[in-house]
Parts: sequence; C-alpha cells; structure tokens
Amino acid sequence: MSAESPQTLKWDVRYPHVLPVTVRPEDTDGMGHTNNVVYLGWLERVAWDHSHKLGMTLDRYKALDAGCVARRHELDYLAPTFVGDGLQVGTWIIENDRRLTMWRGYQIIRPSDGKVVMRAKTQWVCVDMQHGRPRRMPPEFAVYVPA
Repeated sequence: MSAESPQTLKWDVRYPHVLPVTVRPEDTDGMGHTNNVVYLGWLERVAWDHSHKLGMTLDRYKALDAGCVARRHELDYLAPTFVGDGLQVGTWIIENDRRLTMWRGYQIIRPSDGKVVMRAKTQWVCVDMQHGRPRRMPPEFAVYVPA
C-alpha cells in the first residue's frame, strides 16, 4: 500500500487532531523497536498540540488556575515500529463529564502500510494550578466535547 495522507487513513473518529512523528534511533530499545515510553511521550505531545489549537495554552491554564493531570493511561500496543517509520499520531476528546474528568482517545497509524500500531486513552482530572487539588472544570473546559 502506498503512503496515505492523514485524511484518508482509517481513524476511529471522523476528525482527529493529527501530529506526524518519525521514529528516531534514540527512540528504540535493545530489541530494535520503539520503546514503550516513547509512545507515551508522543501522546503527551499530540495532546498539548491539540490543546494549543483549542486556545488552551499553559498561560491560559495559569490564568484560569486550572489544568489537567493524567489519572490513568490505557495503551494497547498493536504492532511494533522501527527507526525511520513515519507515523501519524491522532487524538480527540472521547468523553467530558463537564465537572472533574475527561477522557482523551489516541490512535497511531503507520501510513506506509495503513497499520494501526497503537490505540490508547487517558483519563484527565481537572486540578487547581497552585495546589494540584481536584477542582470543578471552568466553563472553558466544559465546552470541549467528543469529536
């Protein structure tokens, strides 16, 4: 199969926010494939990029005295990736209770063969920025609902 654009790949949702990454030599482990912690870093990167596109920068979080911290990650590694593999990392909001928690979904696809190499989700909890205690989401958070 030839390389596909992010729009023609088989995403789990209609409009994911997508960030391209390429596996670098330093991303691999002793077995020659991408180390599991590297995937988690990519998920964080695409989540921040998506937040920024929605207007929620670190400065905005500080001004609201509210941010989100990860409570739970669920990662399903479906196929290995290797140095030089170009990947598309997609994310979207799965669920938002508009009070305290939201779930963000992720999918990583290798366009060269169309293979889904990972599916994941993270539960995020809203906290106050000064003390890290759980707090109710400000209205700015509650508007972000599933894609």
